[in-house]
Amino acid sequence: MAKVSVTTGASWEDSVGYCRAIRHGNTIEIAGTTAVVDGKIAGKNDAYEQTKIIFGIIEDALSQLGGKMSDVVRTRMYLKNIHDWEAVGKAHGELFRTIKPVSTMLAVAALIDPDMLVEIEVTAILS
Repeated sequence: MAKVSVTTGASWEDSVGYCRAIRHGNTIEIAGTTAVVDGKIAGKNDAYEQTKIIFGIIEDALSQLGGKMSDVVRTRMYLKNIHDWEAVGKAHGELFRTIKPVSTMLAVAALIDPDMLVEIEVTAILS
């Protein structure tokens, strides 16, 4: 199977050279995703809300490539402030409580925009 990708149309996809998601065979990789909606950061100052928005964006990209959230086998969550781990974990748990992908949660020094609190990547394998 050829690689199939999903883009958002954001100008930085061309300038940086990446896409939102790519499927190769039965594997889907979703790039680091933040809570950017219509070019603006949504859920300002609310890590839980940003996480919910991010998972909505990820779910849409998975769907475009024939996947669903139950196909997710790994999540990687990058937090600007480690003290947000419980809020991010709560949103993650609401979605993945029964799916239980392997998961990593890290604190990072910064994200691209100071209003971004969380960035998430996922890997899905279609069965």
